[in-house]
Amino acid sequence: MSDTAPIRILSVDDNPFLREGIAAIIEIQPDMVLVSQAVDGADAIRQFRAFQPDVTLLDLRLPDASGIEVLRSIRAEFPNARVIMLTTFEDEIESERARHAGACRYLLKTMPPNELAQTIRQVHAGF
Repeated sequence: MSDTAPIRILSVDDNPFLREGIAAIIEIQPDMVLVSQAVDGADAIRQFRAFQPDVTLLDLRLPDASGIEVLRSIRAEFPNARVIMLTTFEDEIESERARHAGACRYLLKTMPPNELAQTIRQVHAGF
């Protein structure tokens, strides 16, 4: 294993099953660590401020706010935040709104686990 610091990740999703699945995917990656999880938009902003993760995985639809609103709030305070929007909806309009708000990627939750890990690495590297 290299001496490179692991990619620090914040996961934001109101579904506990998905949060646990994402945590399991990250846990087996030798170059990643899950620093925190959040269940809604307000919690996401608090957790981002506290941990300032390298990459945030952000659900598009949260119980108290749109993921896009949360993304805008985070990027207003942390303009270099790297955020990957996750959704169950394949919607070109929402995808464009997320990108316009500053999302690095927009991914469907149905993607294979290795694709999520690879995307995290790419976003962390600035691609």
